[in-house]
Amino acid sequence: MRPVLVLVERDGLNGAVRPQTYELLTIARRLGAPVAVVRHPVDARGFAALGRYGAVRVCVVQAPDAASGTVAAAVEALAELTWQMSAAAVLLPGGRVGREVAARVAVRLDAGIITGAVEVRPGPDGPVTVQEVCEGAYRVESVVRGDTAVIAVERGAAVAEAADDGAHAPAVEHMFVTLPEAADRVRVISRTPRLRPNVAGAAVVVAGGRGVGSADGFALIEKVADALGGAVGGTHAAADLGWCPYDALIGQTGAIVHPRLYLACGISGSVHHRVGMRHAETIVAIDKDPTAPIFRIADVGVVGDLHQVLPELLAELERRRAARQEPEPRAVPLPEPT
Repeated sequence: MRPVLVLVERDGLNGAVRPQTYELLTIARRLGAPVAVVRHPVDARGFAALGRYGAVRVCVVQAPDAASGTVAAAVEALAELTWQMSAAAVLLPGGRVGREVAARVAVRLDAGIITGAVEVRPGPDGPVTVQEVCEGAYRVESVVRGDTAVIAVERGAAVAEAADDGAHAPAVEHMFVTLPEAADRVRVISRTPRLRPNVAGAAVVVAGGRGVGSADGFALIEKVADALGGAVGGTHAAADLGWCPYDALIGQTGAIVHPRLYLACGISGSVHHRVGMRHAETIVAIDKDPTAPIFRIADVGVVGDLHQVLPELLAELERRRAARQEPEPRAVPLPEPT
């Protein structure tokens, strides 16, 4: 079987391998021999988990000037490994970084690329991918023709399943990559620990839109997220206005999230945004406009001013916490598969 490269994602909050990596390894086993490509440090437990889900080899990327975790290093490593191993496919997580790496790798390899894949399976002419269009109203099947397929896969495209042959220790090798001169234009000058979970992997997401009203108003969104131990998200409008960072953007050009709870505050619910959050287990929407499209997909809808509703929610959360004598909540990432 030809190798299938899988880019490993790591949680920036606790350093653990993200659950989607195990989904990608499950898909990779159906296509060939999975090779995990790691661009951030992973502990012994992480290596063991990669082997448990089918990785036969693990390549740890090393680059000069602490640039191993950059997009440029990932692109160089994936392109070089594809050439060396004649890989059948390169699978990447479908988030913002994964899509960027996928696009650049495809250009380097002169290969076909699919993004937004919600299903990947083997086919006679190469991997068959399924994409959802028109907010999931239609599903399109595509085949990447050529020697190598580059595929950015959305979360939930497969159920993570351990390999049938049980746990095994994959062969670990270190790969030093030399970055091209153009990559020197971007240098890592500092690293700031993330205080909240990333929206893509959080069990609880509290998001704000234009209806929040201002950057100061967005502080209320952050307070609710902290009270629930969740991540802070935002719409394209909120990010463009500078109320939230672009890495918190949820939607078609941002993160695709699958939290257990999604609290939408002051978000009308454009198609662009709904694409990114419609797979949440429970959606609670707060907006002054009773005709807002967000209410069509909400499990619970509150028609009202978020600046009145959210302070009452915070007070109730604090009252219940005090009654139970609970400690302050901590960030809650989605659990890793067992």
